[in-house]
Amino acid sequence: MTKVTLGKTGIIAEKNSFGALPIQRITMDEAVRLLRKAYEHGVTFYDTARYYTDSEEKVGAAFEGMRDKVCIATKTGAQDAEAFWKELNTSLKNLKTDYIDIYQFHNPSFCPRPGDGTGLYEAMLEAKEKGMVRHIGITNHRLNVAAEAIESGLYDTLQFPFCYLATQKDIELVEKCREANMGFIAMKALSGGLITNSRAAYAYLAQFDNVLPIWGVQRESELDEFLSYIDEPPVMDDELRAVIDKDRKELLGDFCRGCGYCMPCPVGIEINNCARMSLMIRRAPSAAQLTPQMQEKMKLIEKCLHCGKCKSKCPYGLDTPALLEKNYKDYCEILAGKKYD
Repeated sequence: MTKVTLGKTGIIAEKNSFGALPIQRITMDEAVRLLRKAYEHGVTFYDTARYYTDSEEKVGAAFEGMRDKVCIATKTGAQDAEAFWKELNTSLKNLKTDYIDIYQFHNPSFCPRPGDGTGLYEAMLEAKEKGMVRHIGITNHRLNVAAEAIESGLYDTLQFPFCYLATQKDIELVEKCREANMGFIAMKALSGGLITNSRAAYAYLAQFDNVLPIWGVQRESELDEFLSYIDEPPVMDDELRAVIDKDRKELLGDFCRGCGYCMPCPVGIEINNCARMSLMIRRAPSAAQLTPQMQEKMKLIEKCLHCGKCKSKCPYGLDTPALLEKNYKDYCEILAGKKYD
């Protein structure tokens, strides 16, 4: 097994760790079975969040009675101290535990600090002093907030999107975390489904010995794929480099990562899927994207108010209304048989 140490936390985890966002889409029984199977094959680190509907409850059900065997990270999106304590206590109840290994601020638009007026960091410190939280983390999609969190020295871990579509600035964050002895947890290692070669994704991240990838798992076949890499990890070779080079040429630039922080839309447009529809059709079986239900969702783009709310909230600075318009045009041409015949 390949192990990763999460900086000064001292937490050691198998390189294949479990991102529990997708299990909110399956039943309790299915989720518990997947989580326990992962543990039985050596996976000990599990990442979830208060806002992933019932994901915390499923993780709690899976590991009740064996809390000391696993490391659990979860997140709070609280905006003030009162909401922080409410969310923390809810998470502890859902997870059937009295402590959280890594409690993370969930993609805040700023870097919480002592004295910033929100009371968030002070509440986090108090929770740590009480033993309810063991390590303090932050997740983000914004380079400036992530860099500030590293430089502040206030955080034990950073969770940030990182995959083989990474820019040089993203790679610099990884190195800054190494220098600061701060754990780096890689989310979006498959770029929200746009990366379809998990061997290439794994081999790329394996080059960074201080990075802990969390793979989002929903199906047993997906779990089996990643579990197989524990004993036979993919190694970067010319074939995988060619895959990565091809994807980087196609995907680097202004494309929607599907993070969803632009939502909700005032007229109900499913922006995080519709703004990258062209890429999804090219990179995955197209039938699922051309159903009557999906056509209705895409048609909502015609009702776009151009209010700019989605654009202002995009952590990547994308012109989302323009992306929606472009993807809708491509989609209509695909339906008309003018593209991807």
